[in-house]
Amino acid sequence: MVTGYDHLLFLFGVIFFLTNFRDIVRFITAFTLGHCVTLLGATLAGITANAYLIDAVIALSVIYKGFENLDGFKKVFKFEAPNLLSMVFIFGLIHGFGLSTRLQELPLGDDGLISRILAFNVGVELGQIAALTVMLVFFKAWRSTKTFARFGAAANTGLIVAGLGLLVLQIDGYLHEDEHHDHHAEEDARGQDADDHHAPHSLSP
Repeated sequence: MVTGYDHLLFLFGVIFFLTNFRDIVRFITAFTLGHCVTLLGATLAGITANAYLIDAVIALSVIYKGFENLDGFKKVFKFEAPNLLSMVFIFGLIHGFGLSTRLQELPLGDDGLISRILAFNVGVELGQIAALTVMLVFFKAWRSTKTFARFGAAANTGLIVAGLGLLVLQIDGYLHEDEHHDHHAEEDARGQDADDHHAPHSLSP
């Protein structure tokens, strides 16, 4: 959870204008349900995709949330933003698929896989609710001040910029993926040569 900075940036955008604990639980639960559906389903079915492209879509979700928080749909497109709870669920599906893609690159094993994934999701949800509740208390105390509006505009503009930066990084990673694989293959080959060089040679009788 802590290392998933794109995940945390999106959730920060989601709770930015929430004012009570009940709303936090609703939105985090919707996100976690979507997250669980694709994480569990894609992992068990062996469905995967290019990790860079999935992470690029996740970066777009960060941009989307910052844009929505700045009332961009009304200001730019002249219509209301889509239902937030539905969008949080949809983005939860995407984030879960991204994690599943990364997870399937690791040796998982079959014993207790379902229970481990479900326990992971419950742990993530509880951690999110705890962390975001602290943020809510902080925001609630600050919301009545004049500086909050300026902070809100700056923070959500920052979300868009951060999302754009993540998007560029993921697209660059996708375009240069073959070079990364070749580089890792060369390092593995050099490591194997070094091991062979230092290994004891068998003596002929």
